[in-house]
Amino acid sequence: MPAHTVECFYSLSSPWMYLGGPQLTEIIRRHNAKLLLRPYDFRLVIKHTGGIPLRSRPEPRQDYHALELDRWSRHLGVPLKLKPAHYPPTDQRPAGRMVMAAQQRGMDAMALSHAILRALWAEERDIADPHERVKIADEMGLPGQHLQAAEDSASISAEWEKNNQDAIAKGVFGAPTFLCGDLFLWGQDRLFFLDEHLAGQQVQSGPSAKIRKLRAS
Repeated sequence: MPAHTVECFYSLSSPWMYLGGPQLTEIIRRHNAKLLLRPYDFRLVIKHTGGIPLRSRPEPRQDYHALELDRWSRHLGVPLKLKPAHYPPTDQRPAGRMVMAAQQRGMDAMALSHAILRALWAEERDIADPHERVKIADEMGLPGQHLQAAEDSASISAEWEKNNQDAIAKGVFGAPTFLCGDLFLWGQDRLFFLDEHLAGQQVQSGPSAKIRKLRAS
């Protein structure tokens, strides 16, 4: 049985979740941990937690964001288009809910999530189109029509709302954000800390009384 559960809060438009997906999958496998994917409504949550949408950042920061994407894409060997045809998607929420439906049914939700992100960031596909999402799921050997129909089910809607509220309560301000016990990490470039944590090494915890004490000192 998995000894640890890793919660991953993210959006189905995050290039960083796309780039970090293979690393995350390998870390989870190596440590026999459980991965709980928790897609959330990025625009809703960051109003409460201080995140800043890319398009509203000053141009130098947007330029550096593109530079970092290209660096990490080359470093990790994960193909990525810096200006994909359908980014930002008109709505990334249904894709997140499809992933949740797969997870709820015990399917390989992480594989589906990565396929959807790859479709957006490398294959010039429109993940906001329900027909395209069905195709992506079918290509993964999953029941696309069934999962797409479940996106608006009562159980998925309730879980979606809980993800949003929990993201706000936990102070999630970016995607992806990883939580495991008292560990709080933002960004795929910090996944080595998750690896160390799951290996039993002591890693600085997340927002807590200890962090507040450090900030005040």
